[in-house]
Amino acid sequence: QVQLVESGGGLVQPGGSLTLSCSASGNPFSNYAMGWYRQAPGKQRDLVAAISSSSFGFYHDSVKGRFTISRDNAKSTVYLQMDALKHEDTAVYYCRAGNSIKSWYDYWGQGTQVTVSS
Repeated sequence: QVQLVESGGGLVQPGGSLTLSCSASGNPFSNYAMGWYRQAPGKQRDLVAAISSSSFGFYHDSVKGRFTISRDNAKSTVYLQMDALKHEDTAVYYCRAGNSIKSWYDYWGQGTQVTVSS
């Protein structure tokens, strides 16, 4: 079982930046692919960024060039740097672990709210 704890959300103005963090238990963290999902009210939960165990990154088209996913295996933590935030980025953000960026475990953290508003 993998336990996930997200943090770093908050209220930010359009054009601003936030960095989300997700710490994961389970071993070894370095073998996991990690992903960030988001869910806006009334919408499905979608993958926005993922990073493989070899640190290959994947991004949804809507966040390419604005979001950067990274990982620190020594800290068992994955990050999501979000720049140039837009109103439509408002959502609850969740991280997820998996065998690969195409095969995810069905464990979720509590999520962290990101609100982009002026």
